[in-house]
Amino acid sequence: MVPVEQGQRRDLWAFYALTAFAAVMYAVPGEWIPALAQLRLALVTSVVAAGLMVMRRLGRAEPLYVDGSRGLALIGFSTLAVASLAWSLNPEVTQATGVELLKLTAIYLTIVNVITTGRRLVVMCGAMVLASVVTSIGVINWYMVGENLVEGFRARWVGVYADPNHMAMNLGLVVPLAVAFVARKGSPWLWRLACLAAAGLAVTAIVLSHSRGGFIGLSLAMGLWAVREKRRIQAIVVGSVFVLGLLVFAPRSFWQRNETVATFQEDASAMGRVYAWQVASRINLDKPLLGVGAGSFRYAWPLYAPPEARRAYVAHNIFLDVLGELGWVGLGLFLVFAGGAAGGAFAASRSAEMGWLARALSASMVGYLVCDLFSGYILSAHCYVLFGLAAAAQRVARAAEASSVGLQKVPAPRGPVVATWEGSGHAA
Repeated sequence: MVPVEQGQRRDLWAFYALTAFAAVMYAVPGEWIPALAQLRLALVTSVVAAGLMVMRRLGRAEPLYVDGSRGLALIGFSTLAVASLAWSLNPEVTQATGVELLKLTAIYLTIVNVITTGRRLVVMCGAMVLASVVTSIGVINWYMVGENLVEGFRARWVGVYADPNHMAMNLGLVVPLAVAFVARKGSPWLWRLACLAAAGLAVTAIVLSHSRGGFIGLSLAMGLWAVREKRRIQAIVVGSVFVLGLLVFAPRSFWQRNETVATFQEDASAMGRVYAWQVASRINLDKPLLGVGAGSFRYAWPLYAPPEARRAYVAHNIFLDVLGELGWVGLGLFLVFAGGAAGGAFAASRSAEMGWLARALSASMVGYLVCDLFSGYILSAHCYVLFGLAAAAQRVARAAEASSVGLQKVPAPRGPVVATWEGSGHAA
């Protein structure tokens, strides 16, 4: 096999492994199928994808695409997390957090190096939408049987979906993608039906989670998608169907919990967020540049929390979490990364080829980041996959635009046009 063909084969298998990782990220079979628990499918698929991508680059002597300033910012961010071992309040937790961030950085870089065509981008997004059905059904089933409900009424599931807020934000990001597939002209009706079912199940699971941040993020994401979608009437109709379904089928407890936003002082969960934000502020006043070390926010709680805040919480805001743990340096790097990825999705929205999917990705990013204003999960694989897909969408859009411009610049022949006899092969 010639080196070029071998490199292309490795690149294709890297794409297959990456798509499998995206599906496993939602289906989490190792969490509910005991026989698969020891296989660690998410780790295996991500390592295979990254390994094959690197082998292809080495085999063809190609440089690794680091995705410009946002990729370099992410590399700097994860490197700073590892370096924070030197000043961390809890070096053991910081070491584990730093290692996980390096893994997530590798996943991001693999995505931007492997998802290089519109077709691959569509397939990976579609895999996430379909795999989310497993998560949604798991959440709904647990709610129906009353299993492990948080506070007695908040639905959740297994693994990374055991936190209702985390589950809601991760399912929320697939809803704009699913409705974009539904609204896409020319899509097979069976595929549209599957995406419509995936979106409906995801919205149901989010409602059953009773996550206020998840509801706000989803609402903003869908509103943004409907406003920016070129086929606006169809988008508004699709969005209205989901709103109507929410109004009709949401349980009374969902509306009751959302009403507590106005009286947050009486809500223990809401006050936990207020205390966490106070702790982040006090950490930053004390250690402004580099924070208390990656993953050490909860361990800094006793030193910075007000006396009435007896229980330690996570930061409940991804930006304040970064600010508390890695200071202004870490926050600056993270903002360059997150802002660059979001900007890439919005820039790709103008593409004639990939604009329809880029607009859905940009809506998902807005909804996800809004959720993260109330949650805060630095180590969420969904976040880095979503950002990677947004960056890939911009790269694909740029390539398509460059190809179109190149075709337009092909000069016309200067000499006289030479006619050819039909079927003769001779010039006249």
